[in-house]
Order: sequence, then C-alpha cells, then structure tokens
Amino acid sequence: MRVFNDRHYILEEAIIGDFAIVKGWKADRYGNVMYRHTAQNFNPMAATAGKITVVEVEEIVEPGELEPSQIHTPGIYVDRVIQGTFEKRIEKRTVHS
Repeated sequence: MRVFNDRHYILEEAIIGDFAIVKGWKADRYGNVMYRHTAQNFNPMAATAGKITVVEVEEIVEPGELEPSQIHTPGIYVDRVIQGTFEKRIEKRTVHS
C-alpha cells in the first residue's frame, strides 16, 4: 500500500509472462497485426505483455498492404507470425414440421 496526496492505494505487480500466444486476423511479414470483432478487446494488450509473442493469423500479407490506421499491434511487439488453417463452420438450424 502507498499513499499519494493523502489517499491510500493498493498496488499490484504487473502480469508479465514468458510467452504471449494470440490469434489475429491479418498480419504482414513484419508482425503488424489486425484483429477482428471481440479479439480487439484483449489481444492487443496480451500481445504486448509477453517476452516472446507468437501471433497466429488467418492471412499473411505483404508489407504495405495493411492500412496503418487499422493496425492494432505494431510489429515491434511480435516475434513470430504463423498462418493457421481454420475451419469456418456455418451452422444452419432447420425445423421439420
């Protein structure tokens, strides 16, 4: 516990792991990563927390193909980029009368 301006605060140590393994949507060869949907919530922070960061993406593009304003994790934080194979299931509900 520490006191700042006469107020008491509880401090905790940062969570830092050896590896951060995250799933992205697109990345270039330099490790700049884009995420989709709810992966944008926590994955950018998780990618910066590891000493070694591995990102698995659906597509690897050439440098310059990603819009700089759309990059969520800069390549400086990424050590390895892996292109995974993903099964995209579409569920269809049918009702028999």
